[in-house]
Amino acid sequence: MGAEAPTPEHYFTSRPRSVSRRRSLRFLFRGEILVFESDRGVFGSEGLDPGTALLIESMVVGERDRVLDLGCGWGAVGVAAAKAAPNGSVVLTDVNRRAAQLARGNLRRNGVANAEVRVGSLYAPVAQETFDLIATNPPYHAGRPLVLELLTGAPAHLAEDGRLLLVGKGSQGIRFYQAWLEEHWDGPVEVVGRRSGYRVLEARRAPKSRKA
Repeated sequence: MGAEAPTPEHYFTSRPRSVSRRRSLRFLFRGEILVFESDRGVFGSEGLDPGTALLIESMVVGERDRVLDLGCGWGAVGVAAAKAAPNGSVVLTDVNRRAAQLARGNLRRNGVANAEVRVGSLYAPVAQETFDLIATNPPYHAGRPLVLELLTGAPAHLAEDGRLLLVGKGSQGIRFYQAWLEEHWDGPVEVVGRRSGYRVLEARRAPKSRKA
């Protein structure tokens, strides 16, 4: 029997098989240089990708907000959210255990005490908890059903008038997901950021008093 060609590994996996090769990263956020480590087998291992950068720039966080960084990777969004919400709290989640380990280390590197990292797929790690903001760069290559599961599950984890913020580009189907949200969401959906083919969508959960 001939040897099979190796199957490319995707970062949306619990235990990456890639040989670890860490690298140091940094970027400026609100006048502060944030420092990180990334690794192979994790999304954005080479640096802050354009979509995540736009998501961070478009993210409006209140100082007391409770934030969920869903699919945190090495933690760029979660660290930035925690810095923007000094009197709030942030939960970072990822199915990828290597990503979660990196994110924990990056919280420490940046002196973040108001955030924690949990391992698990989608909303499993946050059970019945709700948030003022869910921010995500979804794992589009894991398939449309998974992304739709993410969108469908968001309202149950948003506080009243809470917001879902997600980024994507045309080749990832962001226009499809925008149309899906506009059809199925109970509150307003708008584009709050655009650059180089990327869009950041904000879907706000309508207060009960506004619902039909």
